[in-house]
Amino acid sequence: MKDKIIGILGGMGPEATIDLFARIVKHTHAKKDDDHLRIIIDNNPKMPSRQDAILKGGESPVPAMQETARNLERAGADFIIIGANTAHYFYDDVKDAVHIPVMHIIEEAAKETIRIVSRVKKVGVLATTAAMKTGLYQKSFEKYGIEVLRIPEDVQSQVQNSIFTFKYEGCTPKVIEMMAAAARHMIADGAGALVMGCTEIPIILEKMEFSVPLIDPNESIALAAVQYAKNQRTL
Repeated sequence: MKDKIIGILGGMGPEATIDLFARIVKHTHAKKDDDHLRIIIDNNPKMPSRQDAILKGGESPVPAMQETARNLERAGADFIIIGANTAHYFYDDVKDAVHIPVMHIIEEAAKETIRIVSRVKKVGVLATTAAMKTGLYQKSFEKYGIEVLRIPEDVQSQVQNSIFTFKYEGCTPKVIEMMAAAARHMIADGAGALVMGCTEIPIILEKMEFSVPLIDPNESIALAAVQYAKNQRTL
């Protein structure tokens, strides 16, 4: 059966899009060039801020996200993955704008958590303030009987500051320590796993180790995309 063509709705931010692309290539296990999958990327960093739209009532990113998704469909993509966690607040708007499937990064992360830590009851989620306030992770994980820990506002602020300082200043020691401190707080509060619920966080915590498993949604969606593109799974 013919391989499916992957479309990546990217640019939120560009480093995360690069990371996602690299993971798809890594999981393809090609023996020669034409064993690799065709991947169409629309890296569109010009979309309005998802954070501002959710938290401040700013300009909606939906029209730009929908047009970017349509670009991918017109270019020949057979399905789409959205290269950002918080952007999944607008998932239904994107899905309804195209005639091809759109995979869901948070659903894939929940399934991966169950696979890695089968009896986990509580997880800590490192994600943007917008993602946490909208309950994106809570809604997906509670379907599997997993509680997402609530954390104090000051700890959430550390996560948010780490993510956005990374976006604009790179992976500095301060960025790493802010994120790691939040992770340690969640572990102390009973988290049986940590979900890196923003596509920049696996880059920030790349060299860090913790006493509980780290769940990487970028890794989960990349593997799922390869399996679906290779006709090894259904949606």
